[in-house]
Amino acid sequence: MHPLARVIAFYLPQFHPIPENDAWWGKGFTEWTNTARAKPLFRGHYQPHVPADLGFYDLRVPEVRAAQAALAREYGIEAFCYYYYWFAGKRLLERPFDEVLRSGEPDFPFCLCWANATWTGIWHGEPNRILIEQTYPGAEDDAAHFEYLLAALHDPRYVKVDGKPLYVVHRPLDIPNVRAVMDSFRQKAVRAGLKGLHLVGVTPHKVWQPHEHGFDALIIQRMPGLDGSFPWRHPMAKFKARLGGHKLTVHRYADYLSKFITPHVSELQFYPCLMPNWDNTPRSGMNGLVFEESTPELFGRHVRDTLDRVCAKPPEHRLVFLKSWNEWAEGNHVEPDLRYGRGHLAALRAQVMAGERDSAATVAERAPRPELMSELPAR
Repeated sequence: MHPLARVIAFYLPQFHPIPENDAWWGKGFTEWTNTARAKPLFRGHYQPHVPADLGFYDLRVPEVRAAQAALAREYGIEAFCYYYYWFAGKRLLERPFDEVLRSGEPDFPFCLCWANATWTGIWHGEPNRILIEQTYPGAEDDAAHFEYLLAALHDPRYVKVDGKPLYVVHRPLDIPNVRAVMDSFRQKAVRAGLKGLHLVGVTPHKVWQPHEHGFDALIIQRMPGLDGSFPWRHPMAKFKARLGGHKLTVHRYADYLSKFITPHVSELQFYPCLMPNWDNTPRSGMNGLVFEESTPELFGRHVRDTLDRVCAKPPEHRLVFLKSWNEWAEGNHVEPDLRYGRGHLAALRAQVMAGERDSAATVAERAPRPELMSELPAR
């Protein structure tokens, strides 16, 4: 069997404590803090999401990272796209990836995404509180930034497109003179002995032409339905939100399946992004956005529709991004949980792996499998 597309999963490193988060949010804060204390906000609301096979893990533990890679490989995911943070030379949450790079383990492909957003207190209902600001000091910082990237770009595990390392920028249009910055990165890559870079930006809403801004392609992460409407079957949620001045928004995942992927993704310079589920109420409470009732079966339909859009591309460019592997406090993960087990992963594999695409038995595989969790410490 061979995969019908190159599925690359975004990977969040926010699962180990760091001094900055201790100072901002209290001792021991990680992504699990918000995830574990989430509560249902309306009848039938699926919260909290509790991890199954991998437990409440700590990414400082190498066995955890190995178990994640083994699980991803088993279900047809080609690589992790690690978010990393660079604030004018200051790095945060860098330990897990640094250890992956230094140790050579796990032996699983990866690429990098610069998550270049200012950190605010939005997770705790304080969107105007600036924790650390993203700034762009200029050419000297750009050079230092690229020098930091070089070890990863030269790693044999690094994902390539047409022989060039794949590099993703989360908010490309926030960067002043972004085209000049990306051109300088390309030139530095060639001088460092690489064939160049395959530069990819991300857009959540407006679709723009990547070449005009120095990129080769654009990942379209669509989040439709941000109009503040509520399904009629949750009138009390609507009432409570309005009474408190909140903006809780609830939609049925099934109603938006056809809107998650735009027609553009059939073109070579645009890559689609799968969304298995979304519920950021653990972070945002009554100001959150919920796509409820995301079942493995519905996610399988979403994957099938997406693959149908990219199947005419050359195999090297059949890139499909998955948002995401492990963003638990957004309710946005394919790592197994207690409700669906490996259901979303099985649905992904059933569509992506040739020979399994029409196998109902694969989609039905749900039960959490504890063998990958052998002797892993829980947080």
